[in-house]
Amino acid sequence: MNLFSNFHKSVGVDLGTANFLVYLKGEGIIVNEPSLVALNTRTNQVLAIGEAARKMLDRTPSHVSLIKPLVNGVISDFETTAEMLKYFLRPRSNNSFLYRYRLAAISIPTNLTEVERKSVEDAVVSAGVSKVLLVEEPIATAIGIRLPVEEAAANMVINIGGGTTEFSIISVGGAVVSNSIKIAGQRMTEDIMRYIKSEHKLLIGEPTAEALKINIGSATPLEERLEMHVRGRDLSSGLPKEVVAKNAQVRAAIQRSLKAIAESAKNLLEESPPELVGDVYERGIYLTGGGALLRGMDKYLEKELMVHVNLVDDPLTCVVRGLGIIIEDLPRYSTILSNQERPRLVNL
Repeated sequence: MNLFSNFHKSVGVDLGTANFLVYLKGEGIIVNEPSLVALNTRTNQVLAIGEAARKMLDRTPSHVSLIKPLVNGVISDFETTAEMLKYFLRPRSNNSFLYRYRLAAISIPTNLTEVERKSVEDAVVSAGVSKVLLVEEPIATAIGIRLPVEEAAANMVINIGGGTTEFSIISVGGAVVSNSIKIAGQRMTEDIMRYIKSEHKLLIGEPTAEALKINIGSATPLEERLEMHVRGRDLSSGLPKEVVAKNAQVRAAIQRSLKAIAESAKNLLEESPPELVGDVYERGIYLTGGGALLRGMDKYLEKELMVHVNLVDDPLTCVVRGLGIIIEDLPRYSTILSNQERPRLVNL
């Protein structure tokens, strides 16, 4: 019986733009690595995947390409995505029969087209999975933070991921109104790169800009002054150069992206039925995703929206934890999954 249950193991997969997370039924989160693949373009050979590939970022020779197979939550490179899935879903036992056939619950953005949804299904099936359940990110997120999604009361969730920010108001087991914008953590990193180039005449790579965002970045002014030494290539001389970046500069760099996120949340509330908005005001907004970890992000949105914002525990893993809860108790959530019709999309 144990062998039979292992043979039919189920997984939950958060196929994110920035991070790839896997929840294995009965074990918990077993993978949390960057969604990145290093490819030798001369031989078409995959050199590294995940964290090993991230260490190569901006440090590779011309024939090695670092590929992000997902852009804004959508598969942009089918073959590379399939390779990444095969790698992370590979057997984790000496017994080659274990985990060969899986049921996989996969998170997807709410605004995917039918073609894009089919692309996700095909990529997962090509990795050796026999059955695929597509779960919209807002539903997975809400279940992951233990919200009462089946009740006739609204809960608003904002999930700031790597490629997209998802806005949803959930009630009676589904997203009533929902939308996403292609402004999230990755866009903020690019904002910082452009700002340092403009203000300091210094070219920096994505890893350095990401480090600035994490170490001294904030959405609101901080009481303490944070600084970070940044090294890159001087635009005028082409030689190595070091400057000191301040937290106020990083905050200024990402202001436009922050404003776009806040405006999109406002638009969703303005287009929502008044009863739902009343529930949101009473319960507050739940902030999740890696972008929620930016200092003061919850306070910034609270000030802009005039509604209390709850920063959830461990916001980076909410989606995959929700998928894990679903596959651990599939009969309970089967109705929610089968009724996942497209929510009314608000034009943000």
